[in-house]
Amino acid sequence: MFKIAICDDEDTLIGELKENLGRYAAETGREFSIFMYHDGSELLQGYQPDYDLIFMDIKMEKVNGLKAAGELRRMDSKVGLIFLTSLKQYVWKGYEYRAVNYLLKPVKYGVLKLELDRYFANYQGKDEPYVSFANDSGRYKARYKDIRYAETEKRNVRLHFEGQGQVIYKNMKEIAALLCAQPQFARCHQSFVVNLSFVKGVEGLEAILTTGERIPISQPKRKEFMQRMADYWGELL
Repeated sequence: MFKIAICDDEDTLIGELKENLGRYAAETGREFSIFMYHDGSELLQGYQPDYDLIFMDIKMEKVNGLKAAGELRRMDSKVGLIFLTSLKQYVWKGYEYRAVNYLLKPVKYGVLKLELDRYFANYQGKDEPYVSFANDSGRYKARYKDIRYAETEKRNVRLHFEGQGQVIYKNMKEIAALLCAQPQFARCHQSFVVNLSFVKGVEGLEAILTTGERIPISQPKRKEFMQRMADYWGELL
């Protein structure tokens, strides 16, 4: 089941697009669950980062599509995004938000079909495991393979992924159990769990990441950590 959102302030367009998505689903055997919003503010309110694809109108009254896309990308870097517009001058602006493409209104079925065929041919969405969470800044979805490490921050944990660090309101015991269930993670310190796929070496009591970051390794956990790393690296050779 693919979750698709349509965000447009024109009921007629929403209806036509929903009908064409249903036609495409019937022709291809895919199953769609479709959600409709009439403004960017509606989409962003209580946003859950579990959509596969979003059709976004660029011109809307309250929160337009470009502004909504900027907020959206802060919370969800992976969702497919296709802009809807009748004004070609906005097209290149839309690519700043990593749009899959744009469709000119009115959207013809043949054009939509070609675009969906191209999207699903490159689909890498929810098939990859991820963790989703919310904090005071917003809602986030982080694929396990993108999480570099987790560190204790007061009573919570900060996850580092894709150039950012976001607090998840869980303690390290809970997060370590969650991450270490994945083969690429290992606990290297009471306060740190690291993704071994980002580790390029160990110097003394520090793991050196491919990003240049240095993660501490505690003496009591060093032997177990080194064994886990050897097992993981061995599987990749």
